[in-house]
Amino acid sequence: MKLIKHITLLLIILSTSVLTAQVKFEAKVSKQTLGVNERLRIDFEMNQDGDNFNPPDFSNFTVVGGPNQSVSNSWINGVRTYKKTYSYFLAPKKRGTFTINQASITIDDEVYKTVPIKVEVTAAVDIPKDPNNPDYIASESVHLVAEISKENPYLNEAITVVYKLYVSPTVSVDNWNEIDTPRFNDFWSQNIDTQGQKVQNGTYKGENYRFLVLRKTVLYPQKTGELTIEPLTLDIALRVPTNRRDIFGGMLMTRTNRTVSAGNRTINVKALPEAGKPSDFTGAVGDFSFDVTASKKELSASESLQLKVAVRGSGNLKLFKLPKVSLPSSLEVYEPEYNEDVRTNLSGMQGSISDSYTVVPQYKGKYPIPSISFSYFDLKTKSYKRLSSEEIVIDVLEGPTNNASANTEGPASTVKQAVTLNNDQFAFIKTDTTFESMKRTQFFKTNLFWSLLLLPFLAIPIAIVIRKQKAVRDADVYGNKIRKADKLARKYLSHAKKSLGKKEEFYIALEKALHNYLKAKLHIETSELSKENITELLTEKQVEQDVVKDFNSILESCELARYTPIDIVTMQEDYDKAAKTISLIDKQAR
Repeated sequence: MKLIKHITLLLIILSTSVLTAQVKFEAKVSKQTLGVNERLRIDFEMNQDGDNFNPPDFSNFTVVGGPNQSVSNSWINGVRTYKKTYSYFLAPKKRGTFTINQASITIDDEVYKTVPIKVEVTAAVDIPKDPNNPDYIASESVHLVAEISKENPYLNEAITVVYKLYVSPTVSVDNWNEIDTPRFNDFWSQNIDTQGQKVQNGTYKGENYRFLVLRKTVLYPQKTGELTIEPLTLDIALRVPTNRRDIFGGMLMTRTNRTVSAGNRTINVKALPEAGKPSDFTGAVGDFSFDVTASKKELSASESLQLKVAVRGSGNLKLFKLPKVSLPSSLEVYEPEYNEDVRTNLSGMQGSISDSYTVVPQYKGKYPIPSISFSYFDLKTKSYKRLSSEEIVIDVLEGPTNNASANTEGPASTVKQAVTLNNDQFAFIKTDTTFESMKRTQFFKTNLFWSLLLLPFLAIPIAIVIRKQKAVRDADVYGNKIRKADKLARKYLSHAKKSLGKKEEFYIALEKALHNYLKAKLHIETSELSKENITELLTEKQVEQDVVKDFNSILESCELARYTPIDIVTMQEDYDKAAKTISLIDKQAR
């Protein structure tokens, strides 16, 4: 009977140890049902460290935060408890019932997957007006405003839309993403560069705020009547104050996300007046000057000149057509070359546009180019104006005589004259010629031929040496493991450098790089990465105490950075310190 009891007790102990050692990898969500205006937190938890974590695609959600990584390692009554968590914050894209697919991770060379989770997204819910609720504080402290320069412009009159983000001094913004960008239908639009903008102090509804100009856009309405300017929508990661304080009396902050929108704006576009509208009006609106110039007024037949029609000033320069020239039939005219030198700022387009015609006279004589007119709507006087060029006379000094025309100095003929061809018709066009040698060279016996012939024989000994080195390297199982860890450390350190400016991502990558470096250098596992153990092992390797202290301080910085505001200068200093410390450990370790 005692033997049976002992066997039963032994089986219970063995089954308990097996259950304790069982790998767990599961997904947990903060709620199964949420409103379309709420956020969902999902945690992927494991009780053993692993590699190659692959999250699901979150196709029906927008990732507004994460991945955030946390690790806990504790000993209670001689029993070790380990937990590692990857956390994401998700914003639903629409209403419905959605499935969050499986995540996977590799633990002890085996792949583990989570169970898919169904989440229901309902209509928007009311956010409680609780002064201690982070969502309510965020809704009262962050505002996105669209400022429009003019709400009742004329057709093709420039207006500007400036988007400003107002933030209360009591909260901090970590990051933001555009989740809906205005398309500006029925407008010609151009964005103005806002890089380098600095945070400014201002007021919003009579209260002191900080604000940042996010976007400036110049719009030219292309339709009359009521037009809608679509909103800009942002998802913002914030840190808001709580009613708790730290041991020094400072206010503790908590993280939350807030979706803000500038809202739809409507403007009333007025049609241009019909009274006094010129018959040749092509839609020019603004303040312009107009001129027609010829590159030369005296030349010989078959030579060419450039006739330039240009409009300069401020207005919708890219949105109307230049007037066409009318020339005598004895002047051969080619299709014009269009040029524009236009700058766009908050006041609209400024600069010039032009058509450049190439003109080739065929006969001797004088040819008048009649006056050309250009009309536009002047916004200052709210009336139409007409500008006309002066008549230009082209004097062809030498060339054949056009007997078909009795008077070459009269007005331009409406009858197309026959063009007499001569050998110098295109003398003004310069041509280039390239020559090729008529002597043929044989590929046989050339240096290239012999090089290609001997190259395979030279490559054979090189291939043999490389193969032997590869065989030796493949046989070094322990060395390959160290090299793999070193490669992983360099990978994470490189990722940390690319993530400078993104606090969470940077310090996670930096911490991973340091851990993997130690695993390769000290031949230890993740569970042994405690401060005391690291100090003891590095000291045994004869690493100086100052270097060990610097290494531990970097790890502490990675932990503290998740809870304190960090600027990019501090991140760069931590990265440089980590690279220097790893280099010193490599030199000093025995």
